[in-house]
Amino acid sequence: MAKIIIIFSSKGGVGKTLIAVNLAVSLAKEGSRVCAIDLDTQVVGDMAHMLGLSPQKCMADLMSFLAKQPQLTKKQDFVVKTKFNNVDFLAGVLKPQQSGYLHAEKIPEIFTFLDKDYDYIIVDAGKSFSDLFLSALNQANLIFLVATPDILSIYQTKWVLDTLAFLHFPLSMIKLLLNRAESLSSISWQEIRANLPVDIIEKFPSEGKLVNQAVNQRMPVVIDSPRSKIALAFFELTNTLISSKTIFVERRNIDQIKMKEAVAEKSGLFWEGQDLKESVFEPDVDEDKDEIMILKRRIQSRLLESMNLKKLDFRVFSDRKKAEELKDQVRAVVSNLLVEEAGSFIPSQDIRKNLIKEILDEALGLGVLEDLLADPDITDIMVNNKDEVYIERFGKIELTGKKFISNSQVRTIIERIIAPIGRRIDESVPMVDARLVDGSRVNAIISPVSLTGPTLTIRKFRKERYKTSDLLNFGTLTPAMLNFIKACVLCRKNLIVSGGTGTGKTTVLNALSEYIPEGERIITLEDAAELKLNQRHWIRLESRPPNIEGKGGLTIRDLFRNTLRMRPDRIIVGECRGTEALDMLQAMNTGHDGSMTTIHANSTADVLSRLDSMILMSGIELPARAIREMVSSAVDLIVHTARLSDGSRKVLGIAEVAGMKDEMHININDIFVFKQTGVDAQGKVLGYFTATGYKPLFMNEIRVRGVDISDEIFEPAKP
Repeated sequence: MAKIIIIFSSKGGVGKTLIAVNLAVSLAKEGSRVCAIDLDTQVVGDMAHMLGLSPQKCMADLMSFLAKQPQLTKKQDFVVKTKFNNVDFLAGVLKPQQSGYLHAEKIPEIFTFLDKDYDYIIVDAGKSFSDLFLSALNQANLIFLVATPDILSIYQTKWVLDTLAFLHFPLSMIKLLLNRAESLSSISWQEIRANLPVDIIEKFPSEGKLVNQAVNQRMPVVIDSPRSKIALAFFELTNTLISSKTIFVERRNIDQIKMKEAVAEKSGLFWEGQDLKESVFEPDVDEDKDEIMILKRRIQSRLLESMNLKKLDFRVFSDRKKAEELKDQVRAVVSNLLVEEAGSFIPSQDIRKNLIKEILDEALGLGVLEDLLADPDITDIMVNNKDEVYIERFGKIELTGKKFISNSQVRTIIERIIAPIGRRIDESVPMVDARLVDGSRVNAIISPVSLTGPTLTIRKFRKERYKTSDLLNFGTLTPAMLNFIKACVLCRKNLIVSGGTGTGKTTVLNALSEYIPEGERIITLEDAAELKLNQRHWIRLESRPPNIEGKGGLTIRDLFRNTLRMRPDRIIVGECRGTEALDMLQAMNTGHDGSMTTIHANSTADVLSRLDSMILMSGIELPARAIREMVSSAVDLIVHTARLSDGSRKVLGIAEVAGMKDEMHININDIFVFKQTGVDAQGKVLGYFTATGYKPLFMNEIRVRGVDISDEIFEPAKP
């Protein structure tokens, strides 16, 4: 049976993957058969890059194949041979979206499948305690924790040891690998050894230039620079593993124990037994037992007193120059307080910078949300309460490890967001909509409406503006569909983009607006400004809620009526969601052709029902027949968007509103549709776009206006 070594660190950037790759190659150089497995589902591809590989299959594929045809499964179809003798490689996933197809209960089956062919299996296990990681731990004979000699890394290692001890893993099977052991201003290895109840089995020196050179050449450092100090350390570790008869232990089983149960328990008794302090990541942060947390709170308290931040008017942040001046001033104060409070307690300059940043974020910014707002891959941030912060990344929702100290801190962040724009939130007004300085849309709810604590939802504002070419690259629609919509925009057809929340309605509307001729006067109306047009002659209007006295509010409907006096060529409403729908339809019917809007709806047909409902909400008593005649004569085209199960966003249908079918029903005909045929092993939606064969009634009008469009685009595609 292969000896399975799990390599883990809860802190990124400590060199975990570098160690896993070089250890695998070192063992192979001594004649051992080795399989390197990348189970890091958050940072995908690093291990393959260091081995000079571009795998086409992964463990997610292997799991699927073993479930369907276990007898026909061949190792070589999934495990990639490297250019280094005796070293094979298996990727966990090829992209983060595939992580949902790795099943923890199937991990033992994977290791059993590989067991007989290797002497060692080296697993890069990522940096989070997931069910997948715990299942891999069940198979381990040895656990390597990777740390660097700085306070945050050591404290996180303490927390990992605490959790593993709670899960009944014996300390004898856990060893510490100390990377960058000779870093300047670092904690000595003797001090680390005195404070951790496990052995430091190897210390890797700091040779950043050699390591970077090897990584850039996609080569392990033990091959690229075999005589270097760091390579010799790997060879020494390899000899220890091969020669020792006691370092590996029998595999343990913790199938019924989940990480959530582990962190819910207070495992401080373990550390008391070792005469050590609790970790910075101890879940009950209200207990001031951690030195870093105590230090931060002392500095925050002194900062509030010295600069009177509690009485700070946060409307200062609406002025970028004043905001930067204040931030620089506070940064200088925090730096001085850190020296006074910490002294030599924090020798690492990187840790000092990180602490100053965290204190500044909490004092003047949005605290733990700052890093999430800075991540370009995150589209939505959802704070359910102080302990639950979710994000949407690549169309998928995931729970982050971010937490607030208390619900009152969440409330402070909410007030910090809404203060610069003159909004308020309290028990009498428990819901508020706002916008961040960068344009991100914010919704906040507090008690008594929210029963789980203050809730905050941020729809991030993308700085880049997607063009129609981007929609083609994303597979949102086809060139034929885009050419057709372009013709409709040029010929001033009234257009509605429909779909659910987060399906890309505004993105599509933004992209299509590039076809509006430059010489036209465009006026946009929005509740929260999200539209980004390139045209010069563009006037942006935004609604406003009432003030504290209930006065001064301006709705989209109010703005719409005023817009009609502003000589618009085209009116674009960011989203029709209420009584303004009637005004929008009347404008479309009275000379403002080429207008556009978005509507929440489940399908192209549902758009008509939604318009019916919104017009009735306006309070005007119109018979159903009159409403539908108004809709059928005003709207020409509906473009329906959706977010599919794999997170991708597509235009599922384009339909023409072709007048009344009879006295009560509107005739709506699909022109283009997306047909889903299935889902592949990676969870990607399979399907194709096709025309239905129907040609819109206004095709002759398009040609009369000089827009050339071929009838071939309306021919159905073959699946």
